[in-house]
Amino acid sequence: MTSSELVNDFLSWHLEANPIQAALMGAEGYDRTLGDFTEAGILARERESRRWLERFQAVEEEQAGNRSAESFEDGIDRGLVMSTLRGSLAYEAWPTWRRDPSVYVGAIFASMFSPFLHRLSPEAELVEAAVARLAEVPDVLAACRANLDPALAAALLVERGLGQARTARRFLTETVPGQVADERSRARLAAAAEPAAAAFDELVGFLEGFEATGTWRMGEELYSTLLREREMLGYGADELLKRGQAAYDELDAQMREVARRLPGGSDDWHAAVTALQDDHAPTLEDMRAEYEFETERAREFVRERGLVTFAEGEECRVVPSPEFQRPILSVASYMQPPPLSPSRIGHFFVPFTPDSFTEEQVRQRLRTNARAQMPSIAVHEAYPGHHWHLSWVAGSPRRVRKLFRTPYFVEGWGLYVEKVMREQGYFTTPAQELAHLDFRLFRAARIVVDTSLHCGDMSVEEAEEFMTTRSSLTPGTSKGEVNRYCAWPTQAPSYLTGALEIDRIRDDYLAAGRGDLRAFHDTLAGSGGLPLGLARKVALEG
Repeated sequence: MTSSELVNDFLSWHLEANPIQAALMGAEGYDRTLGDFTEAGILARERESRRWLERFQAVEEEQAGNRSAESFEDGIDRGLVMSTLRGSLAYEAWPTWRRDPSVYVGAIFASMFSPFLHRLSPEAELVEAAVARLAEVPDVLAACRANLDPALAAALLVERGLGQARTARRFLTETVPGQVADERSRARLAAAAEPAAAAFDELVGFLEGFEATGTWRMGEELYSTLLREREMLGYGADELLKRGQAAYDELDAQMREVARRLPGGSDDWHAAVTALQDDHAPTLEDMRAEYEFETERAREFVRERGLVTFAEGEECRVVPSPEFQRPILSVASYMQPPPLSPSRIGHFFVPFTPDSFTEEQVRQRLRTNARAQMPSIAVHEAYPGHHWHLSWVAGSPRRVRKLFRTPYFVEGWGLYVEKVMREQGYFTTPAQELAHLDFRLFRAARIVVDTSLHCGDMSVEEAEEFMTTRSSLTPGTSKGEVNRYCAWPTQAPSYLTGALEIDRIRDDYLAAGRGDLRAFHDTLAGSGGLPLGLARKVALEG
C-alpha cells in the first residue's frame, strides 16, 4: 500500500472515530452523534491509533530504501499524520479524559454551537441533527462522571469545567433554540434540550462535591516529548525556557526604546501600556464595533500591499464570543470556516464577559482590549492572520492538511504576521507600535510561565504575579490566562516559538531566491498548519 492510500484510509477511520471533529470540519454524515466517550470507547481508539502508527512506521521504513515511490507532498502528509499520532499517543501517560471535565463539556458545546453558526445545511436539518445529539448528552455526561479519577483530576481543572457546565442550561434551552427562526422547530429543540440541561444540572452537583486530589502539572518528561515528537522542534522544555527568557529580554529593551517616544515618555513601558489602556471602548458592543472597523482596515491594507492572495468568497465576521466560552477565555479568538465544506466564512470572537461579571470586571476586560491594542489583535485574528490563513488553506487539495494542524504553526503564523504588518508600516503611532511589542513580550512571558508551571518551578500565584508585573495584563486577565496554561500545557509557548521559526524560514526562502514575500506567504500558509520541521521542508525543498 502506498503512503497516499494509507493516509486516505486513516482519514476515513479518524472521521468515523471522531464524529464531533468530523462534523465541525464540515464532513457530511457525522452530525447526528457525539460519539463514544466511555472508557471502553476511548481505550479502543487509543489501541487503534497505535496500530495506525505502526503501519505508518512500516511505510516509512519502506520509503527509506525507495524514495522514488513516494512523492514529496505524500511524504509531508505522512509526516503530518505520524506527528499527530505520536502526540496523541504520548497522552496515554497523561489521560486528560480522566483528569478534566472540559473534555466532555467542551465537546458538547462545540457540537451544539458551530452548526448554527456556520449553517451549512437548511435549518430543518440542523434542528434534526441537534435533537439527535441532545439525546446523547446524558450518556456523555454519565461517562464524564464515571471516567474522572479523583486521584488524577486537579481541583483547578474541575473548577474550570464546572464554570462551563454552569452555563449549559441557559445555553442549551435558550441560546441554541434562539438560533432557530421557525417557531415549531424552536419549541421542539427547546423541549429536546431539557433532558440534556437536566444532565448538566446533575453534573454541576457532581463536580461541586468532587474531591480532586491530582495535579495539573504535566512534568518535564512528557512536556519535552510533545515538543520533540508532536511539534518536531528538536529540543525540550529546558531549551524552550531559555529561548523564552532571551526573547523577553530583547523585547523588553525594544519596548523601553519605543516608550521613550511617547509624549512624556520614559523607560517605564509598563506604566506607558497601563496608561494606554485607559483609552478603550465604553461598552462591550462598542468594543465589537471598533474591532469590526479595524478588521476591515487590516484587510484593505493587506490587499493594497499585495502581501497575500485572498481565497475566493472569504469573509470574516466580527461577533461576540459565545456564552459558554466566556468563563474560560478572556482574550479574542477565531473560529475557522469548516475546511471540508465550501464555506470560507470565519468568525472573529470578541471577548465578551460572563453575565455574572461586575461593572469593574467588565471595565478591566475593556482595558485589555484598548484602542492602541486593537490593530495587532485584528491582524492576528483576521488579516493576514488566522482568518486569512485558514480560509486560504481550506482550498488545499491535500485533505489531511485541512484536518490536522499544530498551534506552533497556526499561532506562530498569527504572531509572525503582526511583525510583517509592523515592517509594512501598518502601526501608525508609537502607541500602536508599543502595543504590538507588548503582545510579543506577552508571548515570551507565556513561554517562561508555561514551562515553569508544568515543570514545577512556579506556583499559580507566582505565575499570575509574573504575568501582571512582567507583562501588561490586569490581575483578572492574568488569572484567566494562567488558568488556561494549567489546563492546556505546551500551547501557550506556540505563538512566539512558531513566529521566530517562520521568520527564519522566510529569511532562508528569500535568500535562496525561491520567490517574493507574497509567494512565500501563499506557499507556506497554503501548506496547512504543519509541524515547523515539515513547514521548513515545504518552503525550501518543495
